[in-house]
Amino acid sequence: MTADANSAPEPYLRIVGLTKEFGEFTALRDISLQIYEGEFVCFLGPSGCGKTTLLRAIAGLDIQTSGAVEQNGQDISALPPYERDFGIVFQSYALFPNLTVAKNVAYGLENRKISRQDVLGRVAELLQLVGLPDQGDKYPRQLSGGQQQRIALARAIATSPGLLLLDEPLSALDAKVRVHLRHEVKQLQRRLGITTVMVTHDQEEALTMADRIVVMNQGVIEQIGTPEDIYRQPSTSFVADFIGTMNFIPGTAAGPNKVRCGANLLTCETGDLQDGQAVTFAVRPEDIVLQDIQEGAENVFTARIEELEFLGSFVRADLALDTQGEQVLRADLSINLVRRLNIAQGDERPVNIPKERIRIYPGTVSQN
Repeated sequence: MTADANSAPEPYLRIVGLTKEFGEFTALRDISLQIYEGEFVCFLGPSGCGKTTLLRAIAGLDIQTSGAVEQNGQDISALPPYERDFGIVFQSYALFPNLTVAKNVAYGLENRKISRQDVLGRVAELLQLVGLPDQGDKYPRQLSGGQQQRIALARAIATSPGLLLLDEPLSALDAKVRVHLRHEVKQLQRRLGITTVMVTHDQEEALTMADRIVVMNQGVIEQIGTPEDIYRQPSTSFVADFIGTMNFIPGTAAGPNKVRCGANLLTCETGDLQDGQAVTFAVRPEDIVLQDIQEGAENVFTARIEELEFLGSFVRADLALDTQGEQVLRADLSINLVRRLNIAQGDERPVNIPKERIRIYPGTVSQN
């Protein structure tokens, strides 16, 4: 948030020391998190990391073993789901097959003291909002997967909840529909200004949709940050490996801001690492430079191009930094650069690894 310390807003959703145990298995371990009004936050991580369990704890579907959940200043930790102020969309849509689209959307409204005319007006408004104004008389089976998910979203926001929970809502859709719908969901969330929490294992989905990402692993939070922070400054080797593609090369700290990787000495920020300490050097493939290398630049090496893989708009190159080919960096080069420089397999080329793009992690990291 950009507000100064004196005017910083109170979090809309506050999770404090939340732990969830299933028998002897600890699914969540001492989770603390603050989410602000109007934010779109993604819980991201591999299967079994605890992200869905955390979402279900917020909803009251799985009550936490210990810790607290507060929403809009109220402790809701012990409230049943029907007393909490949220709408939820599941991966499976969970529409009622025997009800029309209009009846599905109206379901949450009809249990409230709202006139029939107001219910019909609200349903029409929501169907217009999700781009399906003429589908009210159809049944879910007559709609495509993308249309069903839009109806599930309309139903979730029908009662104007303060919080929208999305549990992998796009994962059952094919790739093209998923890309289109994630843009629509984000636009709708911005228009409504509703605080939203989405669970996903799809890093591209999180990077394109979230204001902030909560990266989870084995029941704990590894890092919280904006998509750019998470991608550019991964705080742990797990985050670096899970988000995007990352090169990892083992090395040793070799004095202040120096790391030795085989025969090569790299200049980079090393913090308080001890001389001789085992480390892992990490750099993104797109950050390796093969052109316009300035004279006197640091971290310039001669590399042999071992392999080139054409991937449409770019070429992935394997660059050997030593004669044995044991230290290989993967670089992503634009197709135009490859054509302009006439880059070919077997070439030896100068490469530059900008020091500000290097991340160093203590110990040895195995690359997936």
